[in-house]
Amino acid sequence: MEFALGGRKVFAATGGAPFDAARPAVIFLHGAAMDHSVWALETRYFAHHGKSVLALDLPGHGRSEGPAPASIAGYADWLAAAIAAAGLAEAALVGHSMGALAALETAARAPARVRALALLGCAARMPVHPDLLAAAARNDPAAIELVVAWAYGKPAHLGGHKGPGLWLLGGGRRVIEQAAPGVLASDLAACNDYDGALAAAGRITVPSLVLMGALDRMTPPKAAAPLVAALKGAKSTVIAQAGHMMMVEKPDATLAALREIL
Repeated sequence: MEFALGGRKVFAATGGAPFDAARPAVIFLHGAAMDHSVWALETRYFAHHGKSVLALDLPGHGRSEGPAPASIAGYADWLAAAIAAAGLAEAALVGHSMGALAALETAARAPARVRALALLGCAARMPVHPDLLAAAARNDPAAIELVVAWAYGKPAHLGGHKGPGLWLLGGGRRVIEQAAPGVLASDLAACNDYDGALAAAGRITVPSLVLMGALDRMTPPKAAAPLVAALKGAKSTVIAQAGHMMMVEKPDATLAALREIL
């Protein structure tokens, strides 16, 4: 599905079912330098079980026209406008990593637009190592290798895909490689600079879920604990044997947790 926002094209996958703005909507938001494809399994389920689904390509990512915002606040303002541009009064937001920060900030800034919130691979602070920031700024391929190496849990490094012949790390690498030059650097810097998560969480009253990977080295469960505490009445779930990319590493467990909140 495509729609326009600010004169620029926005692309969203609909989970294999026609989008119907009259049905309860769920919007999925990918992480840094990624695109809608990371949500392929979860979106298909909800699209065929009573929800309208939009797995957005954020601006400057995938098939959506840029430029990419330079801050989490910029992503949040864009997302609030995108909800309206898609013909929706409100939506549940499911965000991963950078997308989770954008969802969190949107729920705080535009509470009337958000009916539920699920944050995957998110923490109160998400600092990025200076060497990784520098490598990404140089468009050094080593930056992609570092991100992929840290994003997946150990089982994924040893195989771990239910589909014969499919490679989790290779798929993740290919998604980031397709990003335009500078997007990975900009997104990582936006995550590194954002320090408003706890303040935003304190203003949120909608049903919320924080979903964590037990083997996540980017946003480990202990780093997410302050965020869980700041979200009033939030549920939290830790997925065993999953790293930062839990929705592709452990899609069944991720879906089971999302069903409870959505």
